[in-house]
Order: sequence, then C-alpha cells, then structure tokens
Amino acid sequence: MVSRVKMHVKKGDTVMVIAGKEKGKSGKILGINPGKGTVIVEKINFIKRHSRPTNKAPQGGIIEKEGPVKASNVNIMCSKCDATVRIRKKVLDDGKKVRACAKCGEILDQ
Repeated sequence: MVSRVKMHVKKGDTVMVIAGKEKGKSGKILGINPGKGTVIVEKINFIKRHSRPTNKAPQGGIIEKEGPVKASNVNIMCSKCDATVRIRKKVLDDGKKVRACAKCGEILDQ
C-alpha cells in the first residue's frame, strides 16, 4: 500500500529548490505525485530517456525531460517578499481556507 504524503505545494506554484544538486534554482510546478511525495519542476532535474523509433517519433533517439524532485526539497516563493517562505493556513471571512505567506501575510492561492 502506498502512503499518501500531504503536499504543501500545488500545480502552478513557483518554487525554489532548497537541497540537492539543483539547489538555488527556481521554476514552476508542472505536476505532483502525492503517492511518492515528489513534484516535477519546470527546467529542473533533467533526465535523458532513450526512445525507439515509432510512428509518432520516427527518428527515435535521446529525449531530455524533467525528472521528479522530492517535495521536501522545494519551498514556495512569495511574489511580494521575493524569497522562499513557509506557509500558514488562513480562514477568510467567507469561511474559505487559503495558504498565506508566513512573513508578509500575502495570500498564495488565487
């Protein structure tokens, strides 16, 4: 049975890698996998895949694409603070729960 990890990031968030070989680079989240606790970040952790020639890709060859990064190794960037921040949960007046920057209080959910 696969344990599901609670994710602090969502698809479309701008994040910065805080650990590993890609430390200090930032990008947009393209996809998440809560089952494995990983995220795929735009232009981060490129891997090479060798593909056979098919009808779709008659050339075949080596394809470079983004690989997964552990979700614990990325942190959300606040647009107002322009830095990586922790998040807080806020309840709005209408009862909706949103994620907010812990430093400045800027709401991260659109």
